[in-house]
Amino acid sequence: MSGRIEDYALIGDMQTAALVGRDGSVDWLCMPHFDSPACFTALLGDEQNGNWWIRPTDGPVRATRRRYRPDTLILESEWDTDEGTVRVIDFMPPRGGAPHLVRIVEGVRGRVSVSTELRVRFDYGNVVPWITRSGTELVAVAGPDSVWLSTTVPLRGHNFVHDAEFTVSAGQRVPFVLTWHPSHTEESDHLDAEKSLSRTERFWKQWVDDCSYKGEYREAVVRSLITLKALTYRPTGGIVAAPTTSLPEEIGGVRNWDYRYCWLRDATITLEALIRSGYTEEARAWREWLVRAVAGEPQHMQIMYGVRGERRLAEWEADWLPGYEDSRPVRIGNAAVQQYQLDVYGEVMDVLDLARRCGLNGGDHLWGMQRSLVNFLEWCWDEPDEGLWEVRGPRQHFVHSKVMAWVAADRAVRAIEEFGEEGPLDRWRSLRDTIHAEVCEYGFDARRNTFTQYYGSTELDAALLLIPEVGFLPYDDPRVVGTIEAIRDDLMVDGFVMRYRTDREEAADKLPGDEGAFLACSFWMANALLSIGREKEARELFERLLSLRNDLGLLAEEWDSSAGRQVGNFPQAFSHVPLVTTALNLAHADDRVRGTGD
Repeated sequence: MSGRIEDYALIGDMQTAALVGRDGSVDWLCMPHFDSPACFTALLGDEQNGNWWIRPTDGPVRATRRRYRPDTLILESEWDTDEGTVRVIDFMPPRGGAPHLVRIVEGVRGRVSVSTELRVRFDYGNVVPWITRSGTELVAVAGPDSVWLSTTVPLRGHNFVHDAEFTVSAGQRVPFVLTWHPSHTEESDHLDAEKSLSRTERFWKQWVDDCSYKGEYREAVVRSLITLKALTYRPTGGIVAAPTTSLPEEIGGVRNWDYRYCWLRDATITLEALIRSGYTEEARAWREWLVRAVAGEPQHMQIMYGVRGERRLAEWEADWLPGYEDSRPVRIGNAAVQQYQLDVYGEVMDVLDLARRCGLNGGDHLWGMQRSLVNFLEWCWDEPDEGLWEVRGPRQHFVHSKVMAWVAADRAVRAIEEFGEEGPLDRWRSLRDTIHAEVCEYGFDARRNTFTQYYGSTELDAALLLIPEVGFLPYDDPRVVGTIEAIRDDLMVDGFVMRYRTDREEAADKLPGDEGAFLACSFWMANALLSIGREKEARELFERLLSLRNDLGLLAEEWDSSAGRQVGNFPQAFSHVPLVTTALNLAHADDRVRGTGD
């Protein structure tokens, strides 16, 4: 069976990624890209669905200790046995041509017997490949895919598995290199594992050197930024929400979604985190991906796209997979791509406004696109939608969606007033004012002094914490303070924030089952508390959230407080990005106290 979600480590080459368990098993790997079919799928089933493990023959199954090499995405796992100590170094070098997964077994102390087993299963564990030998290499081929394993260790094949036992002495290093190719092409030049290790370490350290954050949470911030970089599809600049699919929001439940795509909802906070951390080029690449992806008629803008900007992300179920800890179904693709979400127009306008203010100027075509978006918004903003959280229930007039429609109009007005762009200023001012007035009238519960999830509802939504963040109302407005307090009282469970309640009749989400506390929402609460002057509470919550990270500093989408474990897709960009921005905001608050901030 697969390990706990937090037992996994991430390695990647900025075009795809693998998850490596504490037991030395690679249980998830899609080749050649994030959204390609997996060739190791044990994460969503068992070893018969494909995996590759390396560990001591006689000794503990779980690594005694593990770490990333400082400021890198190079994983080192060590096992202490009666015979000695052995280390496995796992990494994926930044890609030049073909993708490679490199594993180096290193003797640290004594003489240790080591075992390895390789099960390649293409098409999400469904296809057993034809395996041959080419010289000293194993070649697995099926349909369009082939992987080549190069090593000095002779492997024997039986029952569709290839395994070996070998020994390593202190100072000895044994490399394994797994390479993917289209099955119709010849193998590329061999990769030198040791030289590639040096190049990979140098790449990551040089990248981290550009980080401008020097505060007390630097270790957490740097690890989150490295994770965000690893989730970036380097050829286009798109950033996937997570490298996995169908890791459940509730163990054994049906809330299992494919997150290997790029969401517009992440756009502004991601751009802000990158720019404020010193990564202007990554921010520019993300902005350019977004502009290319949303090109076309405004009414056809989607909530998410593929890493190359693809629009068709049809959802289907891999019914041969039992799912992570029997959490069915396993979904490939995401049907939410077809949803209507009003907030995306505000997300796009907001991120382009932020880019303009930070000097990431675009061509005249960008303003033309923005004008088209706002013109379209003028006649559709008052329609119900599925909302930020992609609820699979009836459409509602979600307050967050209306606020983001206001953001779209507001950023258009500011572009004209502050940057000299041309447009119908009076008309868009009127649009902005109309939306604002309606939200305050129909989306606010005066009796409880809080905004609500949707018009006429008594339910709350953690997305309401973003009302002051986007400038709809100031943080010191009594309605904002009341909303923050109401969310804290109603949606905080065991010290963490739920997106919304799923256990009430009024719940907009009509799916069965429950979910954990959404970690991004808890970071939003920390920022909100900080912004209304409750720094001690904000810092306590932030540090509580940091304590949820696994031993390598990684966070999934949610936290199941009853089981004391991470749930949801892993690692999750939407958890790591607000971690960075909260740390930056806390540092800014500290600077102001010391009189060194602006």
